[in-house]
Order: sequence, then structure tokens, then C-alpha cells
Amino acid sequence: MTKAAVSPMSFHGLDAVILRSVDGAEAIVTLQGGHVVSWTPAQSGRERLYLSPDSAFSDGQAIRGGVPVAFPQFANRGPLVNHGFARNAMWRLQHGGRGPSGEAQAVLRLRAHAQSRALWPHDFVLDLAVHVLGDSLSLVLTCTNDGLLPMSFTCALHTYLRVADVAQVALDGLGGQSYWDKTDGLNKVGDAALLVFDGEVDRIYGGVQRDLLLFETAGAATPDLHIAQHGFTDVVVWNPGAARCAALPDMPADGYRHMLCVEAACINCPVTLAGGQAWTGTQTLVAAR
Repeated sequence: MTKAAVSPMSFHGLDAVILRSVDGAEAIVTLQGGHVVSWTPAQSGRERLYLSPDSAFSDGQAIRGGVPVAFPQFANRGPLVNHGFARNAMWRLQHGGRGPSGEAQAVLRLRAHAQSRALWPHDFVLDLAVHVLGDSLSLVLTCTNDGLLPMSFTCALHTYLRVADVAQVALDGLGGQSYWDKTDGLNKVGDAALLVFDGEVDRIYGGVQRDLLLFETAGAATPDLHIAQHGFTDVVVWNPGAARCAALPDMPADGYRHMLCVEAACINCPVTLAGGQAWTGTQTLVAAR
């Protein structure tokens, strides 16, 4: 008997839904945060998102790993809590089902409410559409200005990718791209074709228009993951390295070795919407092997 495309479940005590495509691909999304916490492609059947085993999974507390939604503020670039309030808020499942190609799809929604207006005085509707099929995961974030006055925001899909050993990883597609390096506060230009990881990396690449390829083994002929984005203008690449990771209370000391954040974002140029306008950004991950 074919399993339902979208079904409710409990994930570490949090209300969640599981998406199952006809070919066996799966994703899990918690209602708290509209947070994708698991993705297993059909072909390999192995988990491709990193989720910290030390995450608290508590009401109102951000989950470490998966794909947190940063909105309406990225990091501490503004007066709100780090990465904004959306990743701690309760979202609603708007609808879920199966698409024409057998994909499982679900739309989760966060709408402005009294608590959000006290922090950020705007009426908005934020939708996250999740599509899973075969070896691909597509995340579509749409924000609609539901009020009359203009509003501006920054945002990101803060995607934690699971890797065997980050010291062996290479990321292709950012060579020659300008970026801001948070580790020293300087603006730089990437001079190497491949980005490799031998310590803390925390960068915002602006105006990225190319797709990225992730190789879990530098020098390999075939990439392990293809990363594309549309609507988002920037890419954040982050790995805390050994020292910073050891100081994070919700990460094991060696957790940095098994994750790499490659985030689709709008940071350098905030999105501004007039009343009634909408913006959409998409990140698509395709597992090549």
C-alpha cells in the first residue's frame, strides 16, 4: 500500500510532518520554525542534512542543524534576536499532497501575529514550500507584504549539509567572487577555484549567480551535491571550526567536522516590498551520488 505523501509525526517531541515521494525520497519538517530537519534522497537513502545530536528540541528554542529559516533579520544585523523570530515561531501546515510527477509537497505558513508585531511592526505572510522527489529537495520561501506600508527584511535558508569530513570537502562555484569575511571583518575576493576548509570559515558572498558543486573528496571527478538558488542574491558559507564549535552548547565538540552550511540568502541588499507585493526565493539541492 502506498504511504501518504504527507503525514503528521512527532520528531524529538515536536509536532512535525513527514513527506514521502513515490520513489522513496523523504523529508521531515517541524511545525516549530517551519524547519526541515531531515532529507534522504531516493537513490542513496542516506541522510544529507546535518542535525546536531545536542540540539535541545524544546518549545521556542532554535534547532541546531537542518534548514532553519532566518527571517526577518539575518544573524545579528539588526535589533531582533539572532536570525529573527521565524525559526522559533509555530508555523501551520497549509496543505500537503502529491504532485503530478509523484513528488511529495507541503506548504507551511507563518503569518504576522501579536507577538511578531511587538517585535517587528509589519503584517506579513511567510510560506515555505517543500518538494521532495528522487534525489532532489526544493525549498521555496515566499514573503507577502499583507499590509499597506512598505517593509524591508533580510533572510536566509540556513542549510546545514552533512559531510563525512569537512577537511576533505571542496566547494566549486565561488572562485573570483567577492565576499565579506566575518572572521576578520574584511572584504575580499576568492582567488581559488575551489573553496576548501582547514579552519573557521564564515563568509557572505554577494551577487552569486552560479550554481555550486560540493565534492566530499577534493579532487574527485564527480560532485556529491549540486546546489542552485533563484531569487536569493547572496550565499553564506559557514563552518565554525574546532575552537568555536567547542564553545557552542548545542553542538558536540567534533560536530564541525561533519557539517557545512551553504545558505541561500538576501543580506547585502534587503528585500523591500510595497503593500500587497510578494517575493520568492528558491534553493534546490540535488544529490549526485
